[in-house]
Amino acid sequence: MGKHILITGGTGLVGKHLTSLLLEKGYTVSHLSRKTGINSKVKTFLWDVAKGSIDANCINGVDLIIHLAGAGVADKRWTDERKQEIISSRTKSIELIYNLLKQHPHQIKKVVSASATGFYGDCGNEMVTETSPSAKDFLGQCCVVWEKAVDEGAALGLEILKLRTGVVLTDEGGALKQLALPIKFGFGTILDLGKQWVPWIHLQDAIDLYLFGIEKELTGVYNMVAPNPATNAKLTITAAKQLNRPLWLPKVPAFALKLALSEMSAVVLASTKVSAAKTEQAGFVFKYPTIKEAIREIYAR
Repeated sequence: MGKHILITGGTGLVGKHLTSLLLEKGYTVSHLSRKTGINSKVKTFLWDVAKGSIDANCINGVDLIIHLAGAGVADKRWTDERKQEIISSRTKSIELIYNLLKQHPHQIKKVVSASATGFYGDCGNEMVTETSPSAKDFLGQCCVVWEKAVDEGAALGLEILKLRTGVVLTDEGGALKQLALPIKFGFGTILDLGKQWVPWIHLQDAIDLYLFGIEKELTGVYNMVAPNPATNAKLTITAAKQLNRPLWLPKVPAFALKLALSEMSAVVLASTKVSAAKTEQAGFVFKYPTIKEAIREIYAR
């Protein structure tokens, strides 16, 4: 009998596919969600992070928690209120779970949490590793408090694994879908000079890495990125070639992006070249190590 895993954010893009993979591998999966579930094979327990309410039964029989919950970073404009929501949706949620664990007997041994490569911020052409310092900007500091909140589980005797996730590539949503849509209609373009590094990973490799982290009992921090970072230009050109569409529009200058997106422009303008060496040294083998292989698989289906 496989372990029983409780997932927060289980209905999101990564969570939904990870749930299917875990079920396929013989694990029992439950979700903590704001609404009742859509997967008949998964029991859904309700919580409301803002109100501080959680169904105490969610931890019954659970061996491991995967924490993916969090408001989308690029979904809405970064007002002060939205920035607070982005942070609290990640930190208050895990605090709610830890408070529950303090009050009730349980058998949970480990927490596997998402984090993000936004931790490192704009690093130009420098290759960053898990030991590199955090950025002082909003995304960097968001990741710091997020990881710190997750680390509080160590005081409860839990093992902690944090996966700093790059841009997850899939045609189902996220950054690639937004990039590919104008390309498909002949309006694709490179952002700024296109030299900024994009830390990316194919969705399949992302969910496989969660499974690997669970089965190989990894702890600490690992970068969830492919071993071959790509620039914005390379990503855009590769997608255009695969979709057989021209890129004829001029590059979008940085000032225009800053004008349109304000502080949120950091999401597309920051250059973050992230190393996957530690992940590979742990024995993980990527199915899609290059941007060409990843884009081909996504759009050749």
